[in-house]
Amino acid sequence: MENEPDEYGERIEVSVEDEPPGMERVRAVADLLDEAIELPVVNYSVGLDPILGILPVGGDAISAAISLYIVAEGAQMGASRDTVMKMLFNVGLDAVIGSIPVIGTLFDSVWKANMRNVKLLEDELGDGY
Repeated sequence: MENEPDEYGERIEVSVEDEPPGMERVRAVADLLDEAIELPVVNYSVGLDPILGILPVGGDAISAAISLYIVAEGAQMGASRDTVMKMLFNVGLDAVIGSIPVIGTLFDSVWKANMRNVKLLEDELGDGY
């Protein structure tokens, strides 16, 4: 909290961290899906998304369903229709290309749709998140 003078010169309390309530949860889910596991030697992070993608059909469906949670939270936090559509595009592309054997797993490791969606939310809902 910072103290800033109001229009009458009196100090008022201002919170520095005014972010939407669901933002922390959204970041945690995105991190779990896209960057939770650090690969030693290559110094690169992957999450559960490419690992779930190894399971035929069902793995990508589970991953997409979890990714849609992030989109739903974003909509509930007040993201614009354009942002929600971009987020849905990211999830759809991830699900479609991610379902291709081998290539899809590599794509999931690089595309990181959930981290992209968090970035979209952060850009729209405020700076400094």
